[in-house]
Amino acid sequence: MLDVRRMQVLRAVVTSGSVTAAATNLGYTPSAISQQVAALEKQAGLALLERVGRGVQPTAAGRLLTEHAAIISRYVAEAETALADLRAGRTGRLAIRYFATAGAALVPPALARLRREHPGVQLDLKLFDPEDPLPEVEQGRADLAIVVHPRQTVPRGIQMTHLLDDPYRAVLPVGHRLAAKRVIDLAELAEEPWVGNEWPSGPCEQIIYDACGAAGFTPDIVVESEDYTNAQGFVAAGLGISLIPLMGLANRHPGVVVRRLRHPEPVRVIHAAVRESSLEQPALLDLLDALRDAARSRS
Repeated sequence: MLDVRRMQVLRAVVTSGSVTAAATNLGYTPSAISQQVAALEKQAGLALLERVGRGVQPTAAGRLLTEHAAIISRYVAEAETALADLRAGRTGRLAIRYFATAGAALVPPALARLRREHPGVQLDLKLFDPEDPLPEVEQGRADLAIVVHPRQTVPRGIQMTHLLDDPYRAVLPVGHRLAAKRVIDLAELAEEPWVGNEWPSGPCEQIIYDACGAAGFTPDIVVESEDYTNAQGFVAAGLGISLIPLMGLANRHPGVVVRRLRHPEPVRVIHAAVRESSLEQPALLDLLDALRDAARSRS
């Protein structure tokens, strides 16, 4: 294989017209330049220079390699520029995964800011609901995911950045016996029929079951909706009560009332999960800042 560095030495000799001039320009000795050209001629199997008077000129093979050396030099310069743009966050690509309520509340304002600050960065944005988006980050298919945390363990190489705590609220039909109370003890809902709104075996469902267990009961799920909007409709119809996180109550049904909970108050903790190896990307760091600011604006 031809040595690219030797090709650049040949180019310096051809463009300057002599070995001595090339040596001066490159900071080498004339002997070192001659050795580099001789080694390249051995690789090429052809003479590359011929002496003319006190200088040299390229042979046909020499001109060919000089032209390609110029092309290589241009591509290397373009690669260096592209790499500098990537380092500075002017270009690149970010893959982002999120679940629905976080997408509606946190992701849009954060991405709008990212667009202003890094207009050249491409975005790969996907909704993962009900699937857990964390494996996308863990397996390298995404740079950032909005997730519910804490979990049993945090995968190795993943950094969790806290965004906000999203407390659950009791959602009751208008006229319910507890509707007049401002704050409801969770145990007061033990005998109620419940409308489920979380996907089975997901982290949000586990938060509800853990809280109810701490209050001394297991919820009696009579209707499964797996959707906050539909759950409110079932509650309004009098089929049961439900627990919905605050971010899931942006659009409230007119037939329900929403009340705070205590003893305990279930809370889902929202984090941004990122690969530690991706944290050198300026655009990703700025996106994390934008997500934190979007979360603070909701508190």
